[in-house]
Order: sequence, then C-alpha cells, then structure tokens
Amino acid sequence: MLFVTTEYLPGAEIQVLGLVKGSTIQTVNAFKDFGAGLKTIVGGELKHYTQMMDDARQIATDRMLFEAQAKGADAVIGVRYATSAVMQSAAEVMAYGTAVKIIRRPE
Repeated sequence: MLFVTTEYLPGAEIQVLGLVKGSTIQTVNAFKDFGAGLKTIVGGELKHYTQMMDDARQIATDRMLFEAQAKGADAVIGVRYATSAVMQSAAEVMAYGTAVKIIRRPE
C-alpha cells in the first residue's frame, strides 16, 4: 500500500475514507536502561533506544496500514508520526494519516 507525507497524490482523483492511525508503547529492558544511564556520562548514541524507536515506528506504521486496508484504502496520505514519553524509558509512537481510495490514477 502506498503511504506518503504529501497531502494529495499529484494527478490522482481520490475519495477520502477517513483518519487511520496506529500506535505502540515501547521500552527497553532494565539492564539496557542502566547501561544507557552510564552512557550519558561519556556521550554518544544510545543504540538500544534508537533501535527501540525504529521498531516502534515500524509497528505503528504497520497498524496504521492495517486499519487503512480494513477501510478498503489504496493509499494513506498526509502521514505523520508523533511520539511522547509515557514514563521513564518508555515512549509511545503514533503514526496517522488519511486513508484514501484512488478513483483515477495519474497518467
């Protein structure tokens, strides 16, 4: 399924089906969290957190696309991501956009 950050599909006629979203709350285990705390002393990338957020974005995207597919969508436009801290070491990631049916494809 096509999903884009643009608000329209150039040259396409679309039917709006509505808002779709997907979200997840992820955390790392306590040992990795402790190691990340130590890493803040010397600086650098917190690779376990980077991986956690990559995984969370993928899960949220998959859930959004599943919801769009259930509505009969061909695409999701205006895709955005939002994140927020839920508690220490845990973050929510939400993916959302507008599900659309492509009536006429661009030539």
